[in-house]
Amino acid sequence: MTERDDIAPAEQRLTREGGEKGLSLSERIADALALVGYKSKLHKIRLAGRFPLKLLAAPKDPIAGDPAIGAAILQGQLRHGGANVKASDFASALTNAPPAWRDWAHGFVFLRDLAAAADRSAGAKVAEPLAAAWVEAYSEFDEAAWRPDLIGKRILFWCAYAPYVLASLDLVYRSNLLNHIARGSRHLERAVDKAADGLPRLWAHAGLLAAHLLIPGGETRQPRTEAGFERTLDQTLLPDGGIVSRAPLDQLELLELLLLVQAVYEARQQRPPDFLSTAIARLVPGLKGAVMGDGLLAPMHGGGLASAERIARAIELSGVMARPARTGTYSGVQRLTGGKTIVVLDAGPPPIARVSDSAHAGTLGFEFCEGATRIVVACGGARGLPRPLPPELSGLLATTAAHSTLVLADVNSTRLRDDGSLGRGVEEVIANRHESEEGVWVEACHDGYARRYGLLHHRRLYLSADGLDFRGEDALEPAKGKRSRKGAGQRFDIRFHLGSGVEATPTADGQGALLQLLSGAVWQFKARGGRLALDDSLWIDPDGRPARTHQLVVSGETTAEGASVNWSFKRAR
Repeated sequence: MTERDDIAPAEQRLTREGGEKGLSLSERIADALALVGYKSKLHKIRLAGRFPLKLLAAPKDPIAGDPAIGAAILQGQLRHGGANVKASDFASALTNAPPAWRDWAHGFVFLRDLAAAADRSAGAKVAEPLAAAWVEAYSEFDEAAWRPDLIGKRILFWCAYAPYVLASLDLVYRSNLLNHIARGSRHLERAVDKAADGLPRLWAHAGLLAAHLLIPGGETRQPRTEAGFERTLDQTLLPDGGIVSRAPLDQLELLELLLLVQAVYEARQQRPPDFLSTAIARLVPGLKGAVMGDGLLAPMHGGGLASAERIARAIELSGVMARPARTGTYSGVQRLTGGKTIVVLDAGPPPIARVSDSAHAGTLGFEFCEGATRIVVACGGARGLPRPLPPELSGLLATTAAHSTLVLADVNSTRLRDDGSLGRGVEEVIANRHESEEGVWVEACHDGYARRYGLLHHRRLYLSADGLDFRGEDALEPAKGKRSRKGAGQRFDIRFHLGSGVEATPTADGQGALLQLLSGAVWQFKARGGRLALDDSLWIDPDGRPARTHQLVVSGETTAEGASVNWSFKRAR
């Protein structure tokens, strides 16, 4: 690819130093001591205080729920994450059901879905008994139910859906529920920064802020709580609109959370702090940068696709009209566009272990679409799906081989741990970008194989302005200062997982394939520098179902100098 000579000299370097490390020993000891304290009689005394008689307002949740899930709840069925629990078994399921369902239920997130299917009168008949059962079972501290992020969600959703859970004429029930909101907020004042980094801590801070805005007497604590929320938001939201977990699905959840927090201020007829609108204005272009032509997300770092309607709704509610971000200076997401073609490249290192336990080893993987048709994809993510995937499949989705990128010696570019987090591997990614009237060039490099094999993976991409010519080069080159004897004679595979419905027919010379799209369009793939094969693959669709697909695999062996493969996708008709 001669175009690489024209790439601008400015470099973008993203590092993951010490990224495989989770909580430090001192942090783990502090958390253990805090847990002992939360179970003490002294902490129970600290949670005592004035009983609020009412909420000062009930914010209107701007995010619509799923009416199908809500209709099932009306029939006494609480369905989430593949689990289906009868309303009569709610209390016991909070202990025995799968973790994803328990978190959903403890946070009362389902109230959003219930409200999408029922008015206050019908919904309260279902919601109030569930809230009463919860308070009876968990009125005192419980490590799982009182997790800071779940308390934050519970406060937000109980307050936002107060007409469903607080309209009862039973004064004892109302008093118990309001008292638990107050006690939960008092616990959060001490535990909020014990929440896991990233979105969980933001949920905790958001719940605490909502309590201080909506419970009488919280005004004096509001400034300090706002400062904590802003500080945590700055730590979670990257300056380019990305997120520390580097999962677009988390960007979407963060946007929806910020819109809900804004609604809390509006309910109190207060002007939201400037940092909220500033964060939303920064977040939306970053989120749009990860949206493909079908309106769904690129499934990076464990996140699913989410529905196009949900994504579009959140962006519309934000009021931000900015274009999609093209260069993720901090997140590493590179977006190439030309005509109807979109390419999204993950040109950043994986997130550090302490902010994500479901990240993927897919560095320099890309997705490529023409209009609404995905031509080259990653196999998908397991989080946010309507039904759970088998654990072994979730693990496979995190591997480098499940992404459209190069795999050396059948080894992940970043190690996968048994707990789902990532260990050592990619520590630095360097990217350059150049745009002209002819098209877009991106050159990126990662060091995930440098420590083990003394080789760097370079990927160079070019997309023409009309979107009809997409070319690339994958090269393995000796890393400076690294011995590369282990790197010679190693097998490499460059995988291009094909989107659902894309039919591939190998050409007679064995160096290419014709790709037939459902729209009738045909793209021609060619490769030089390796052996081309057509193999089976799979793709996780928006409903969480594995769909049978195919993949193009270009394979070869490295020499002492490394290896190089050129490939191209060109629109044939």
